[in-house]
Amino acid sequence: MAKVGIYGGSFNPVHFGHIGLAKWVIENTDLDELWLLVSPNNPLKPVGLLAPEQERLAAVREAIKDIPGLKASDFEFSLPRPSYTANTLRALQQTYPEYEFTLVIGEDNIAIFNQWREYEYILENFRVFVYPRASSRQTGGAASAEKGFNYQSPITNAKNIRFLAEAPYFDISSTAIRRSQGRQ
Repeated sequence: MAKVGIYGGSFNPVHFGHIGLAKWVIENTDLDELWLLVSPNNPLKPVGLLAPEQERLAAVREAIKDIPGLKASDFEFSLPRPSYTANTLRALQQTYPEYEFTLVIGEDNIAIFNQWREYEYILENFRVFVYPRASSRQTGGAASAEKGFNYQSPITNAKNIRFLAEAPYFDISSTAIRRSQGRQ
């Protein structure tokens, strides 16, 4: 069974941090492919700030076109909105029963994971790879999280979570890029 990572996001805009992390994940984990799943709208983010979905998808496709193992995906574009990860993962499993899916998220998301719709379902049925952010790197949170999530996460004793403590840190964000361009 092929192992496929799902790295979802607004990619508004896509940047070298997204691509660098995606490349690192495909080169340093057991995943056969990593799909950068462009979200039409994140239920935890305001919709008005997003560039058009087809524009964001085209930018992701262009950014990863020469990187083996990476794929830009518009899978959520045809699903009901807002996009809930549990629903997306269910639909992916139904559409691609030959794949084993792993969710790739940032540490900021694991810190609020209990606010996600059906987060228990996700943890029970899928592996979750967590990319550490700057704050945990500075405080040693990534290392301590690897040993039991004794940091700011409401999730404890989740056997399917792997903290990617070895991943390089990319000091960039889509929010910072939009601010520098006079967009919020």
